[in-house]
Amino acid sequence: MLKFDHLALRRGGSLLLEDASFIIHPGHKVGITGANGCGKSSLLALVRGELHADAGDFTLPVGWEIAYVAQETPAVDTPGLDYVLAGDAELAQLRALLARAERSGDGSALARLHARLETLDGYSAESRAARLMSGLGFTSAESHNPVASFSGGWRMRLNLGRALMCRSDLLLLDEPTNHLDLDAVIWLETWLAAYPGTLLLISHDREFLDAVAEEIVHIEQYHATLYRGGYSAFERQRAERLAQQQAVYDRQQRTITHLHGFVERFRAKATKARQAQSRLKALERMELIAPAHVDSPFQFGFRPSERLPNPLLRLEGVSVGYGERQVLQGVELSLVPGDRIGLLGPNGAGKSTLIRLLAGELTPSGGRLEPAQYLNSAYFAQHQLEQLRLDESPLWHLQHQAPTAQEQVLRDFLGGFGFGGERVGDPVGPFSGGEKARLVLALLVYRRPNLLLLDEPTNHLDLEMRLALSQALQEYDGAVVLVSHDRHLLRVSVDRLLLVHGGGVQEFEGSLDDYPGWLARRRAAVEDNDCSDAAGAHSAVARKDRRRQDAEQRRRLQPLRERLRRLESDLERLHARQQALRAELGRSELYGEGAKAELLRLLDEQRTLDQEVARAEDAWLEVSEVLEQGG
Repeated sequence: MLKFDHLALRRGGSLLLEDASFIIHPGHKVGITGANGCGKSSLLALVRGELHADAGDFTLPVGWEIAYVAQETPAVDTPGLDYVLAGDAELAQLRALLARAERSGDGSALARLHARLETLDGYSAESRAARLMSGLGFTSAESHNPVASFSGGWRMRLNLGRALMCRSDLLLLDEPTNHLDLDAVIWLETWLAAYPGTLLLISHDREFLDAVAEEIVHIEQYHATLYRGGYSAFERQRAERLAQQQAVYDRQQRTITHLHGFVERFRAKATKARQAQSRLKALERMELIAPAHVDSPFQFGFRPSERLPNPLLRLEGVSVGYGERQVLQGVELSLVPGDRIGLLGPNGAGKSTLIRLLAGELTPSGGRLEPAQYLNSAYFAQHQLEQLRLDESPLWHLQHQAPTAQEQVLRDFLGGFGFGGERVGDPVGPFSGGEKARLVLALLVYRRPNLLLLDEPTNHLDLEMRLALSQALQEYDGAVVLVSHDRHLLRVSVDRLLLVHGGGVQEFEGSLDDYPGWLARRRAAVEDNDCSDAAGAHSAVARKDRRRQDAEQRRRLQPLRERLRRLESDLERLHARQQALRAELGRSELYGEGAKAELLRLLDEQRTLDQEVARAEDAWLEVSEVLEQGG
């Protein structure tokens, strides 16, 4: 068992934990929660042996194999499948010994090693690795591509697959869903539910935690408390504890009354649609969630939109793509105030392409796209975090956007997003990914948009901020189009689901709970087609024709793959320089009187660099979309 005994933990000069005592038994699956910066990742670093306790003790069983997801991926030419296979270190060592025995002709050693290989189920290892990669969103063809050909997000999926391939006694996962789409999240929670070892999981996805975790360790105010049950059980237990304090209890009741009023309004609006019923259940559950988060530092809402034209945006027979390759065709869509639309669909089907089209970042190649005269859209995507001025503060960013507003009004507004006190004036450079995401959201909210386009807005956001966002969306008067792997946010924020699949966009017939079944049927159909294709491909003529077609496709796609590798190399170089610039701009001496020229030079380089990164990322996305569609 893992035993934490009166543990104290610091990182740098900051206290993270003190007097923490709890036990995790073998085979238990434990979620670790708490606000960003409270010490969750440091706790996993302690378990890995990378940090040491400042007081107290931590012990784990001798000889346990620990698996975790590496944060860096070497840009090697190793095929993705072999890279994942290497996660089973014992199997990799055994294969090396087998190769040595074969070269030396040692029959006795070969017999012993093959027996050991059978014991380890080594003959099925490649198929297990292939299933892992398929579950994480890789096609069978992509599994043989070199690691260096994949983007940063896909390399993180390779690292996750490598960790899952390991024969581990203890698996440590820190925000594993951040780089996954909804399809892969659903697959991963099924895999983890069947994992026989001990699991420590950091996640801000409440449905993912509920599906996987049997216990919750919650960190707050330097203390760690172990709660029995999943995340929903933790919320109830914590709410009961907080309710013992009368002042907190009163705030809980006001929050519950507010949410109950919204639930009743929604109930009166729609009672028969399956999606509406699903959302209604989620909203009713929010009455139980709210008390456990009544002390959240985040409290904000959308100000009423200045104008609400109807429709906001209309698409008639629209086609869109990259270059000559069409990703979506014949899209029919009309967005009106009050619309709440969630986008579902397999990875690479075009969800982000559709949302970029709605945001005006892509131009239709066919059909008609008609925005209203007073359309005021706001688009959130992860690349926008890179467009923040790292040397400037949250207050500066908002003042730059609203130069005539009173400073105190802007300070109060930013306080709702967790930027209070001195934090509102600190440079953005050293901020965490979650803090930057909160700031980008704040800037979008302040614009009073009437169309809100959100592409994975919860990446890097903790549970408290996710809850605040979901509550703010309830009373937003404009239209929302949302792509997210956070099913709770989808449940409470949308009442209409669109399926992006096969080059088209159509209504999804069913609720969010029906989507895993649709995915399972789609996978089964793909496998049946593969089997059918294989059955007809055994003749010599068929095999020869298939080899010819494969070779032709490889030749046709090779220039694109080469361009993708060059873009990857360029982005790595640019991102490295961005990181170095952030470090330089974080130096306090730069902001003295005598360093103005140097500061201006660095800021000018930063602006140029940000433009280069944006161009390279657009080009990478274009090439990736074409490759994902098969060229």
